[in-house]
Amino acid sequence: MDRTPQCPLDLPVELRELAERSPVSRVRIWDGSTAWLITGYAEARAVLTDPRASSDQRLPGYTFAAPQAKAFHTRNRSMPTVDDPEHAYLRRMVTADFSHRKAEALRPVFQRTVDELVDAMLAAGNTADLFADLAVPMSSKAICEVLGVHHSEGERFAALGRIMAVPGSPDAVHSRVVEDMRALLGSLVRQARTEPGDGVIGHLVRAGELPDEEIIATALLVMAAGHGATAHMTTLGTMALLTHPDQLALVRDSRDPAFIANAVEELLRYLSVAHLGRRRVAKEDLEVAGVLIRKGEGIIVATDTANHDPRAFDGDPDALDLHRDARHHLAFGFGVHQCLGQQLSRVLLQVVYGTLYRRIPTLELAIPVDQISYKLDLAIYGVNELPVKW
Repeated sequence: MDRTPQCPLDLPVELRELAERSPVSRVRIWDGSTAWLITGYAEARAVLTDPRASSDQRLPGYTFAAPQAKAFHTRNRSMPTVDDPEHAYLRRMVTADFSHRKAEALRPVFQRTVDELVDAMLAAGNTADLFADLAVPMSSKAICEVLGVHHSEGERFAALGRIMAVPGSPDAVHSRVVEDMRALLGSLVRQARTEPGDGVIGHLVRAGELPDEEIIATALLVMAAGHGATAHMTTLGTMALLTHPDQLALVRDSRDPAFIANAVEELLRYLSVAHLGRRRVAKEDLEVAGVLIRKGEGIIVATDTANHDPRAFDGDPDALDLHRDARHHLAFGFGVHQCLGQQLSRVLLQVVYGTLYRRIPTLELAIPVDQISYKLDLAIYGVNELPVKW
């Protein structure tokens, strides 16, 4: 659904109107099929915790977001695409790599990475593309740390990641890059068979429970999810703050880690960059808000709309308020399938938001908001570029 060009961070008008009429609506999707759209906060939580609403993409009636998503996920079965007990089995093997403790241990590494990238931006002049010059390389380096990619392969990995993260890449180019990334990850898995490192790949190899192809699929999931979400949260979050100067001043002038952490939660809620919804299919009949969803019918949980539900968030949920307690947002999903990397993402965003505006206090957009181009057909909502100056 199209957004208003003058208000690109607002929910699509059509989506908002559906949410106002009912928390559960019938919609038609790209392949002509129909599905149930869940827009209410309480209803979203209910569906995302109901074992009758399945994530298994092999089941008839599952609603894929696009033809590319169907092709990709049919080949790459991983944690988001399976139910318990298979999901719990896969998740258990990497939980420690994505824990709060692990994320905090990486905070100094993330801080060093962000400082180095800001140093490079300042040294290059007084303009930059925040997406290409900060958000994408920052995400690439962070994912290398998480996966345990050795620095000798880090630049090649980052280069492929940058191409995968670029909105608007032709399908043929994107497919080729995915295959190149798969081949690189395959070589890293084989190397880890003799020299397992300290990262997700090494830990999965040490566990000895998964074949190479499933380890590659898990690593590819981490790479794809981490790149898009964190990179676009960095740029859209910056854009949101630059267009709300009173809120920007709060972040720029704060030295309180607890306030910065709360600001990150509100920005996650306000932007909800995973804008194509959490996809499910009913394994059995279930009722949501008085609506019967029958076995085999597809479900789309619109977490972005749920995060703007006035029944769940005090005040005006369409306003950006960094003092709001938004910790119960659904930006990372909810239930057993909620985002595995959420703690790492939180720490990285705390570092970048807590550093960038303090280091460059005069940062501003280099072009008007209505001239910025956005990509609507990615799983993650974002910009093609974000020109800034200081």
